[in-house]
Amino acid sequence: MSKRHRRVLGWSATALLVGALAFTAAGCGSSKKSSSGNGSNLPTSIGKGEGALNLIEWPFYSDPSFAKTFERESGCKIHRKDAGSSNQMVALMRAGGGGGGGQWDLVSASGDASLRLIKGGDVKAVNVDLVPSWKQFIPIFKSPAHNTVDGVHYGVSVQWGPNVLLYNNQKVKPGPTNWNALYDPKYKGQITIPNNPIQIADAAFYLEHSKPSLGITDPYELNKAQFDATIALLKQQRHLVKLYWNYDTDGRAAFANGDVSLGAIWPVDTLALQAKKVPVTEVIPKEGATGWADTWMLAKRAPHPNCAYAWMKYVTQPQVEAKQALVFGETPVNPKACPYMDKIQAGSCAKYHLNEPLAYYNTIKFWKTPIADCGNGKSDCMDYNAWQNAWTQITG
Repeated sequence: MSKRHRRVLGWSATALLVGALAFTAAGCGSSKKSSSGNGSNLPTSIGKGEGALNLIEWPFYSDPSFAKTFERESGCKIHRKDAGSSNQMVALMRAGGGGGGGQWDLVSASGDASLRLIKGGDVKAVNVDLVPSWKQFIPIFKSPAHNTVDGVHYGVSVQWGPNVLLYNNQKVKPGPTNWNALYDPKYKGQITIPNNPIQIADAAFYLEHSKPSLGITDPYELNKAQFDATIALLKQQRHLVKLYWNYDTDGRAAFANGDVSLGAIWPVDTLALQAKKVPVTEVIPKEGATGWADTWMLAKRAPHPNCAYAWMKYVTQPQVEAKQALVFGETPVNPKACPYMDKIQAGSCAKYHLNEPLAYYNTIKFWKTPIADCGNGKSDCMDYNAWQNAWTQITG
């Protein structure tokens, strides 16, 4: 069973403003790239470790159960700073004057922070050739849009999770098979969803399939008309929602207590509730779902780059990914972790969706920071400031 999640989903106004100013100032210029698809002046080998490694991480991302071996073998002593939100990670990376990490080497950024760090100049390109397991990754995690810009890699993917539709199978009959359930008035007062502006993407993803006339092709790239339609839907949903959860464990508790019977949550919560005999069933509709994915990103001014590369090499090995997955309750990006997961906890590979076909992964739309650049030559998409402002209006 995983340890308690401490990933806070809300974006504070102060952190938002700090991030927004740096994000806007950085602009959206292209990064340099070489023929290998990496940035220029990248290291070609991992040198002798500097003896220390300073991490900004989601709690348990360097849990001693798998990190002690790394420390012993590399000589790199890990110093951890647990973060509770993506905003906190961005703020820490920009603290100390000059940004770019300063005292930090790596940050385990989620997709709603990674582009902010890239565009803000807080992280630098990495040579994925120095991380052998990268070649084993599920293809979509090798160069995803949330950590790779113009073919330049700004870190290596590590773990992920889909946002699933969960329902109490004793109270909701027949069971829903479509995201429409979260917008259906008949479930008023029974619904819980994450309290996060990135949740706007879930509604946009639903509209992409239910109202194709809107022309939505990417739920994180919305022009004003598409954005307005999405916000209108979420304002209607507001009257149906019983709980906007900040911690997934709060959503889990609401299901366990019978306060809600339908909602969006993560697989780890499904498994935890089922282990307690709460009658819940998890569904990922055939259209797919959104999801979060984390990346170890190298600080621009990392003081211990060799230890940082050694960690990225170590933590992406399948046997280590398996251990981390089951400590935290998430899914590795390295499918070769499957047998190791099942050896630790029988059936866990399938429970965490690591054994799915490629077609499954291609239906998951992973978090990425909304920016004005729509990627089609236009800059008329609504940026994350607009998302935050709208979310505040929706949730009150």
